[in-house]
Amino acid sequence: MTHFGVLCLASTGHLNPMTTLARELQQRGHRVTLFAVPDARPKALIAGIEFCTIGESEFPAGSMPQLFAQLGKLSGLAAMRYTINWFKQVAAMTFQDAPEAIRAAGVEALLIDQAIVGAGSIADFLDIPFISVCNALLFNLEDGVPPFVTPWNYDPSLLGYLRNRVSNCVFNRVMIQPIRKVVEEFRQTRNLPPYSSYSDVYSKLAQISQQPVEFEFPRRDLPQCFHFTGPFIDSACREPVFFPFESLTEQPLIYASMGTLQNCQQYIFRCIAEACVGLDAQLIISLGGSPLNSTSLPKFPGAPLVVGHAPQLELLKKASLTITHAGLNTALESLSNGVPMVAIPITNDQPGVAARLSWTGTGDVVLPSSLSVSRLRAAIKRVLSEVPYKNNATRLQKAIRLGKGLNRAADIIEQVIATGKPVLAKTHPQRADFLSSNRKSLAKIN
Repeated sequence: MTHFGVLCLASTGHLNPMTTLARELQQRGHRVTLFAVPDARPKALIAGIEFCTIGESEFPAGSMPQLFAQLGKLSGLAAMRYTINWFKQVAAMTFQDAPEAIRAAGVEALLIDQAIVGAGSIADFLDIPFISVCNALLFNLEDGVPPFVTPWNYDPSLLGYLRNRVSNCVFNRVMIQPIRKVVEEFRQTRNLPPYSSYSDVYSKLAQISQQPVEFEFPRRDLPQCFHFTGPFIDSACREPVFFPFESLTEQPLIYASMGTLQNCQQYIFRCIAEACVGLDAQLIISLGGSPLNSTSLPKFPGAPLVVGHAPQLELLKKASLTITHAGLNTALESLSNGVPMVAIPITNDQPGVAARLSWTGTGDVVLPSSLSVSRLRAAIKRVLSEVPYKNNATRLQKAIRLGKGLNRAADIIEQVIATGKPVLAKTHPQRADFLSSNRKSLAKIN
């Protein structure tokens, strides 16, 4: 038995997959402790894993909902800057509080959310192994691939390569350097050698992404220890949510959610509702705990069923279409059920997720800058009526089932701890077959 410590951003999109992975390891006989700010405690309790509070002075109980409410009002670069500042604060807090808490708890290995940039330095300082876990879209920069914060599609041409290279340099300077300063200060004060490159912040033993390989652009520069396993999903790690299932009709179900962060812009929900008026479908809108429903649920055109929270995993089993902000978890949960999507990406990695929906032919994208009722309605009709979208979503569903992401991720982690050596990724020959058939489907759409 190994005592694993978990460091993770205290947001639903990161805690859901990370606590699911933690629970899987605990069920295999290991001990797991989540080290996080007070507002993350409920997620640990639901998953049945241990919890140790850190960062209480910087992020007291109730501070995360306030932070998310502010973030939910922002979009584009403003939201990204806000997120980067949050990441910087989390990194500083983690370096201050986590090392001693982890040492005192007797942790033997760390699972580190890739979004807590540089937290592997804590494992270096404590001389214990760590594994990087990509709960969001993978952060690894590569000049053959557009930055994960952009909605750009894959472009293997020289022009595409140069565009990516310049953009990666800008992203690194504007977004990553402020956080790296915090990381380097910690390493310097702990007499650790400085990182020589951006990629050094991630584990050399195993890097695990909950993306299936079929949901990623072609990659050439990932380390051999990088693994695309597929999503970490377990309904037992979700808080039970009341939902009036008796209100469901026999019509095709459209499930709309803007997640738990970008959910304060009411005009988007209203646009979704108006776009679905007159369709032979039942629209369900989940506000994701948005402050919009703090007093009463808003009324939207067409009388959709509006709820503050929804049992997303259950509803996706019944859905014909998901309208989403393109958060990675909602995208992967939809694909796990073979549900195609219409994406309205707001900020952070959501444009990158949306680009991959377009690339795989599993969804259509309407950027917020061009959002209108008519454009959204056209996209909804297109995805519902044109067969290739559903076929491609079904292909991803089959790939996800075959990948058994949660089990595979836990196997890799156990192998790292048992051997103390890097776990090398297997080849993925199915990728070429998938993309070949996908391009044929896309040709039919276009």
